[in-house]
Amino acid sequence: MPVSSEIVRLRRSVLSVPAINQRALEKTHIVDCDAVIFDLEDSVAPEKKAEARCNLRRFFAESPLQGREVIIRINALDSEFGQDDLELVRDLLPDAVALPKVDDVASIAGLEERLTGTSPNLGIWAMMETARGVSNAVEIARMAQSAENRLDCFVIGLNDLRKDTGVPARAGRIYLVPWMMQVVLAARAYGLDVIDSVFNDFRDSSAFEAECEQGRDMGFDGKMLIHPAQIEAANQAFGPASEAVEEAQAIIAAFARPETQNLNVITMDGRMVERLHLVQAEKLVEQSRLIAERRTRA
Repeated sequence: MPVSSEIVRLRRSVLSVPAINQRALEKTHIVDCDAVIFDLEDSVAPEKKAEARCNLRRFFAESPLQGREVIIRINALDSEFGQDDLELVRDLLPDAVALPKVDDVASIAGLEERLTGTSPNLGIWAMMETARGVSNAVEIARMAQSAENRLDCFVIGLNDLRKDTGVPARAGRIYLVPWMMQVVLAARAYGLDVIDSVFNDFRDSSAFEAECEQGRDMGFDGKMLIHPAQIEAANQAFGPASEAVEEAQAIIAAFARPETQNLNVITMDGRMVERLHLVQAEKLVEQSRLIAERRTRA
């Protein structure tokens, strides 16, 4: 029996798909991403919002997506489109609803209140893409500790954050890294997953791979994507390496021995291994199992 009770999910690759693009909607059935965000916000022009909602309603009714986590990104609740988007979410019941430009605790509390009566399994993903949102990241993340909590994941949105702050795009995201780490730290403090921002040029594969590696090293669980061509690199960067899985299996086996089951620290191959490493090892092995399981179904 695993020591950790944490629910393990695959969120290496989170593909954003404009709900207005019917061809892109259909392609979600054949791409190998872990999650899909069906977008009603930035990628849909104001005059096309109603059509995009109709596209999603038809897609969910005729060919619902299987085997992947499904999120709908709505427009701001105080916009002219927010209420209609929310009604669609209540009808379709995706795995989660992504709320753009989350500024503060009140943003999440307001959405949670308006989701009252829906499935408790309907989660909230908070788009962290404003100066106020990043500044309040700890207070927002703390909501995950409430009994009524639906908050499940943070998603960094650097395009909007750059616009909000005036910070230019520079190699290595040098001036943005401190703010990104602030969001990662807040997420980790309260048990949330956290997804790295999109990379805007899907044709520049080498720069995208480098940014995936940076995001992984910063502690992100995965990356939000704008094109299927980015999926493989994201899965590779944020997925468990075979050597790491082997080491994790060895740690699990070492703590399973009768003489070590009640120990918090053991020695393995000449180095100290703590029980916290066992929890990490269990998560890694479970992620590897989920990946293999999906490959089998494909």
